[in-house]
Amino acid sequence: MKFTLKDYQRDAVRDALDNLKWARQAWHSGNRPHAFSLSAVTGAGKTVMAAAAFEALFNGDDEFDFDADPGAVVIWFSDDPSLNEQTRFRLMEASDRINHTDMVVVENTFNRPKFNARKIYFLNTQKLGKNSLLVRGHDQAEIEAKAGNLLPDTRPDLRAYTIWDTIQNTIEDPDLTLYLVLDEAHRGIGSPTTASQNNKSTIVQRLINGSGGVPGIPIVWGISATVERFNRAIEGAVKRIKLPDVVVDSNKVQESGLIKDTILLDIPDDVGDFDTVLVRRGADKLKASTEAWAEYAKQQGDSRKVVPLMVFQVPNTPDPTEIGHALDTIYARYPDLPAGSVAHVFGERTMQRFGNRDVVYIEPQRVQDSTWVRILIAKDAISTGWDCPRAEVMVSFRAANDRTHITQLLGRMVRSPLARRIPGDERLNAVDCLLPRFNRKTVESVVDALMSGDDTLAATPGRILVNPVEMKPNLSVSTTVWEAFEALPSQTRPQRGAKPAKRLTALAQELADDGILENAGSKAHAVLHAALDRFQDSHQDKIKAKRESVMTVDGKTVVADLKGKAKTLEEFWEDADMAVIDDAYRRAARALTPDISRSYVEHLANQVASVEEDPEAFLEAIVEARVTVAGLGLVTEIEAYFDAEAESLARAWLIRFGPQIKLLTDDRKESYRQIVEMSNEPQDVDLVKPEAKFEPTTVREKEQETLLPTWKYHLLCDEKGVYPAVLNDWEREVVETECKRKGFTFWYRNPQQPGQSSLGIAYIEADQYRILRPDFLFFAEEDGKVLVDLVDPHGLHLSDALPKLQGLAQYAETHSSSFRRIESVAEVKGKLRALDLTRMDVRQAINAATDAVSLFSGTLANDY
Repeated sequence: MKFTLKDYQRDAVRDALDNLKWARQAWHSGNRPHAFSLSAVTGAGKTVMAAAAFEALFNGDDEFDFDADPGAVVIWFSDDPSLNEQTRFRLMEASDRINHTDMVVVENTFNRPKFNARKIYFLNTQKLGKNSLLVRGHDQAEIEAKAGNLLPDTRPDLRAYTIWDTIQNTIEDPDLTLYLVLDEAHRGIGSPTTASQNNKSTIVQRLINGSGGVPGIPIVWGISATVERFNRAIEGAVKRIKLPDVVVDSNKVQESGLIKDTILLDIPDDVGDFDTVLVRRGADKLKASTEAWAEYAKQQGDSRKVVPLMVFQVPNTPDPTEIGHALDTIYARYPDLPAGSVAHVFGERTMQRFGNRDVVYIEPQRVQDSTWVRILIAKDAISTGWDCPRAEVMVSFRAANDRTHITQLLGRMVRSPLARRIPGDERLNAVDCLLPRFNRKTVESVVDALMSGDDTLAATPGRILVNPVEMKPNLSVSTTVWEAFEALPSQTRPQRGAKPAKRLTALAQELADDGILENAGSKAHAVLHAALDRFQDSHQDKIKAKRESVMTVDGKTVVADLKGKAKTLEEFWEDADMAVIDDAYRRAARALTPDISRSYVEHLANQVASVEEDPEAFLEAIVEARVTVAGLGLVTEIEAYFDAEAESLARAWLIRFGPQIKLLTDDRKESYRQIVEMSNEPQDVDLVKPEAKFEPTTVREKEQETLLPTWKYHLLCDEKGVYPAVLNDWEREVVETECKRKGFTFWYRNPQQPGQSSLGIAYIEADQYRILRPDFLFFAEEDGKVLVDLVDPHGLHLSDALPKLQGLAQYAETHSSSFRRIESVAEVKGKLRALDLTRMDVRQAINAATDAVSLFSGTLANDY
């Protein structure tokens, strides 16, 4: 892969490959068809995950412990040829082990008896329609009348095989395995079908269930943000076994920074026609976004600045004059916008006249890279399947009852333009949507749809705010307070199956690329080679025995005496051939990583012979070294020992070169942040000063809208120096109490959303690591020093109350020196009680507890 997979992507690929392996074995052993789905929110990188799975399917993968399927054939199916083209481009962009020639677009001229192994074929609904050249005969009406339900068997003119013949022949070839991947799997499914309804089934259902003598495709993989329709169709399919779904946790996607954190909705405050007002506001937002991204690129010294786009959404039967007037308004408000910056994606695909402006058509998949397009006029086509990472602003002229189109389009706009979160600046991690024709009540339904999702739209992670106000750093806060804030240790969520050696080599690559440590890769390998040498010295007898077991294959021969009707077993020993040695070496390489295994083999061989002076002796030494590594891999203690050595060096380098890493650009720092997170233990990361954050200023209950209470002395504030916040009774009492303490200066409401400005603490629940984000940080001055108190009001009624408390105790065990106080506060019998987690006896009691209530009720807690 050209990209490093996020941890949730790696987990999803591993689970998908497990399903594919099981389904392949079941098909070839008993012709049993299987299906499963992968669901992930828009922006999670479903195509990248698919690319990693295809690489393993065609070539095998040691990291995922997956053997290649030499007869694998993949059909990638969608209902849009342009969407297929975008997917094909993304697969080429992501994969370095699948050639572009192995990604075949099935055109109308396609004519083969079978699909070729190790290739991905792109098909779409139109290519399988009855009028397509791929299935159509010479006299279509006559053939349809004669064929009835057997239409897939008909032969088109001048063609030896229909596409249905090709599919059938591929399925029936025992050396091939046909996999069907349904992109946007919720579309084209229709309602669940039965055998008696085959004549009415959709094309997708024909592929799944079979039709007209053509069997259903053996292995079906549905990919979508929402897979409910797909799953219902599979459950109603004939004799098809459904495997466990692969579900990507949307919270982990949000943590990754691949999708934007906030959707800002602007609506009129009163009923009336506010088109012009909000169009002007949209132009202002586009201009502000453009300037913000240009300033960020300048600050980072990055020539690849983001060029923001406004999506202008219109009804299916738009008024050209009205659109022209809106464009005039935008240009009047933003005169620096180049004249030829407008394009459309209407289905007509021809130049359109809006007012006095001629606007050209552009293919949707070209919009992202065509940075000359600054305003894109769309109906509803772009809401189904297209991603617009640089789309920062949307103005919708859709009617108030078109909330589905609004929510679907917003789902396409949530990708982060740089595929990472911008530290501390929510302006650059947000998308603006202006709805001049919506009232407040209808917008609430949009918010509900985004937050809950439906069978065509996944719930949107992150925050959705209506008419918010921007908060900026409080000018009264001193530099020393911000320095204390940024020095606080936040924690990352550990990654399942993280390999310390892989983390070390990735770190070495980045350090070398940034000129921080010359030849870092070679130095890392040298340290690990020396560690393996020491292990060999201290485990000589074990390694010798394991090495001999690699070199010989033992077994038993059954000898049957037919006359005496007796059986005896005769043992035998044979020298292992290279295939056996290679297999043992590969198993060892999974523990030591293939890269380190290869370099250690060369290290051992170079101690015996020189490739320049005696090539034959060197080759023999290579074979011997591979046997040694294979034997090493069979020693039980090697993996833990090797991982500890790699982890130790990675930690040392991160500490040693931390100051230099902090001076790099955000893009480069993000690479190191991802490496820090490549660990199976929580890792410490610094907080980042927030430069901008959006907050709502009103709350609506039924038909009544009221202003939120505001608070002073917050680290972030509006122009009036106050911070709006809804606090429950516990939180209000905590804030009021802490603000009265001696030396108090400022407070910070820790965001509950992921980001570098939110302090996170790892905890374990149900054998999985999660992140707790404590509610409050309070800052005080004492003897000229800035001290920090962490106070977390803690609900005891939830099932995760104790695991969170134990995670906080573990954090306090390691980081109590960074705080003056670490307290968890909870209500027991109408009274607030506090546990001081800086006390060892309190932490020990928490770790041994079976419930949280008894802790706050007991003598270890104090009245708050």
